[in-house]
Amino acid sequence: MLDVNNIRSNFPILNQKIYNKPLIYLDNGATTQKPQIVIDEIVNCYSRINSNIHRGVHFLSEQSTLQYEIARESVRTFINAKSSAEVIFTHGTTEAINLVASSFSEKYIKAGDEIIISEMEHHSNIVPWQLVCERKNAKLKILPFDNNGDLIISKLEELITDKTKIISITHISNSLGTINPIKKIIEKAHSYNIPVLIDAAQSIQHLCIDVQELDCDFLAFSGHKIYAETGIGILYGKEKLLDQLPPYQGGGDMIKNVSFEKTTWADLPLKFEAGTSNYVGAISLGKAIKYIENIGLENIAEYESYILKYATEKLNTIEQLRIYGTSKNKSAIISFNLNNIHNYDVGMMLDKMGIAVRTGTHCTEPVMKHFEIQGTVRASFAMYNTIEEVDALYDGILRIIKIFE
Repeated sequence: MLDVNNIRSNFPILNQKIYNKPLIYLDNGATTQKPQIVIDEIVNCYSRINSNIHRGVHFLSEQSTLQYEIARESVRTFINAKSSAEVIFTHGTTEAINLVASSFSEKYIKAGDEIIISEMEHHSNIVPWQLVCERKNAKLKILPFDNNGDLIISKLEELITDKTKIISITHISNSLGTINPIKKIIEKAHSYNIPVLIDAAQSIQHLCIDVQELDCDFLAFSGHKIYAETGIGILYGKEKLLDQLPPYQGGGDMIKNVSFEKTTWADLPLKFEAGTSNYVGAISLGKAIKYIENIGLENIAEYESYILKYATEKLNTIEQLRIYGTSKNKSAIISFNLNNIHNYDVGMMLDKMGIAVRTGTHCTEPVMKHFEIQGTVRASFAMYNTIEEVDALYDGILRIIKIFE
């Protein structure tokens, strides 16, 4: 088990009161809090080495560039990419998916082609592909899930045709917590020579990810979900594929030579990093990864599994509560509703008790449509959450039920 008290001491935001109550932060699926070591690194960058990267020959620029590229290498080893050329810095998961959707479709998708996503996708992995389909007159096909929140993998074979060009799938559902069998999906797709993009926004901070072992073609995640700054993310792509794709945006840093007659592109990874990158965010991501590695993702996963099991068993004792997403293979997310009490009301009342949860559709409206509901209350856990906080959530829910009764 983790030394949770020691971990909590690294996160200054947790040591405060909300409405005179100790803060209980259970909205980690939306964003995680930042350890002091990451905050210090951000301050250090701006106070000691701040300068635009890749452009200057002076000391500050060289130092900033060095730390930026060290961060890229940290990401490479963290996900076990073959080369740092396969690690593209983006603004987040959303931009990473949009990058692939735009560049891949420009190169490979034509009228009548098909793209497969799942019914449980975040809007960030739905809307970019819808835009592609509208622009290219292609077709979007949906892999459904059952009432436990498990993808019906047997349907994948039925969806795949000779017109299928790419499959884009979430690793962990942000609203159901389901951990999808992505390796099995990738193997099936590759048997038809179909590339696969993995949305790892909800898995990167909870599970060990080895892109070579998974053999995924693309993988996207956000820094702010893994204890780093906002506005930074990663697109991993196999070098051979990235080489073949046209640039996503044009501007500085992604060029080799510019003339009015013709412009040539920089080598990977800069080809997809137009303009001034969020280099401080990238450096903060490198520091956050080192922090995670020191704790050990295996240890984090084991502890969060323990928290999830305890919370699920406790909340299931409440007769008026229904959990959505009951897969046997879940991450530390519990989405629920209380009979006849709107999820917003539950969320606001818990807030007054110092408990931060997420309410609404969680950017997964098709999931809510599947269950014929307007939204849920979502408690999402991280390595710094405790059993006592789960107990406080349980007690808070009972208080709300009593008030409404």
